[in-house]
Amino acid sequence: MRDTILFGDCRKTLTQFDEKARMCVTSPPYYGLRDYGGKDEQIGQEQSPEEYIKEMVDVFRLVRDNLTDDGTLWVNIGDSYYNYRSDGNYPKQSVAKTRQDLPQSTPLRGNKLKGYKSKDLIGIPWMLAFALRADGWYLRQDIIWHKPNPMPESVRDRCTKSHEYIFLLSKSKNYYYDHEAIKEKAVGERWGGNTPINMDNTKDTDNTFSGLTRPRKMVYDKRNKRSVWKVTTKGYKGAHFAVYPPELIKPCIMAGSEKGDIIIDPFMGSGTTAMVAKELGRNYIGCELNSDYQNIMRQRLGLLCGEFGSIV
Repeated sequence: MRDTILFGDCRKTLTQFDEKARMCVTSPPYYGLRDYGGKDEQIGQEQSPEEYIKEMVDVFRLVRDNLTDDGTLWVNIGDSYYNYRSDGNYPKQSVAKTRQDLPQSTPLRGNKLKGYKSKDLIGIPWMLAFALRADGWYLRQDIIWHKPNPMPESVRDRCTKSHEYIFLLSKSKNYYYDHEAIKEKAVGERWGGNTPINMDNTKDTDNTFSGLTRPRKMVYDKRNKRSVWKVTTKGYKGAHFAVYPPELIKPCIMAGSEKGDIIIDPFMGSGTTAMVAKELGRNYIGCELNSDYQNIMRQRLGLLCGEFGSIV
């Protein structure tokens, strides 16, 4: 089943896998922001955040069943505001092309929810993270996706949002994570105090000294990757919408898998996870509800990877 995309509700297609994957990286539909094609099975249009979180937990429980014991889950998720309009005169949500094609402001809702005030930030990312932890996942890391070119917002009572979250979760206490594969270039310098001059993996910026130890400036060539990732959103010329940035998930796949491993994406969308997986020498298995994305997937994978795989 490697290099296969299964079309249909992922809560059904995830039960059809015949081989374990090393990791999952995905960006699920965000809560209450877009209609992803009008299908009854779509996730994101639930009546409350709690119902949405329950559906997400169910999906990722199935994902966990399809991971190796040392597997990991990387989830990119954005937040939503609760905007209620009591007169029921609210606009219909527009249809999105991908998960990342988001509106400039949260659509007004006609259903009043207990515990939420109009204009409240709901906190969807952390609701999901805590719910997944309660369901048995190990919550290991919150990563900030910093967007230098965020979607403009016509707001005057808060800052323009320029970040989203990526959560790293693991199936077991001990899991596969290759920190060497995603080390980044060291920037700047640090003071080492009376640090011995023969420290490994460092170089001295001042070659004059006296004695065996001394105050000295130490510069590292490489350092452990930090938890704030600056990644610019980019459009794809094959469609007029923003797509999941390949640069955002490359570190996830490099750290969470080895060449030849299988990468799962239960919300494949435009096929970016599959494309990056193949570029990095991995295999993919994807799920996608909306069959309208087939042409986009074929074009991206065929042109950039030289192959597409199969559709079921």
